[in-house]
Amino acid sequence: MVRWQEVADRLLYLTSQSGEEQRDELIEQIERLLDERDELQREIVAPFTPEEELAGKELVAIEQRVVQALTTFTKQIRSDISAAQSKKEHMKHYVNPYGKVARDGTFYDTKQ
Repeated sequence: MVRWQEVADRLLYLTSQSGEEQRDELIEQIERLLDERDELQREIVAPFTPEEELAGKELVAIEQRVVQALTTFTKQIRSDISAAQSKKEHMKHYVNPYGKVARDGTFYDTKQ
C-alpha cells in the first residue's frame, strides 16, 4: 500500500506540471505510472488488518484527488488541441480569405 501511495503522489505531481514542450514526456511517465498502479491494484486482496483498512481509506481520498487531477490534465490537453486546430483554420482563412466563397458568379443577399 505504501508503493500505491508513492505512485499516487507521483501522479499528482506530474499532472500539476504544465510545460507544453515536455508534455509528451509527461504523458509517457503518467501512462507508466498508471500501468504500475494497475499491477499494484491486483496485489490488494482481503482480508485486511485494521492498519490496512485505515491506509485504504487514506488511499481512497488520494485516489479521488488523482482522478480529479488526471481529468483536469486531460481537459487541458483537449483545450490545447482545439486551440491549435482553431489557429490552423484561422491561418488558412488568413492566407486564402476567399477559399470558401461560391465561385459560380452569383450573389446571395444574406440580409433579407
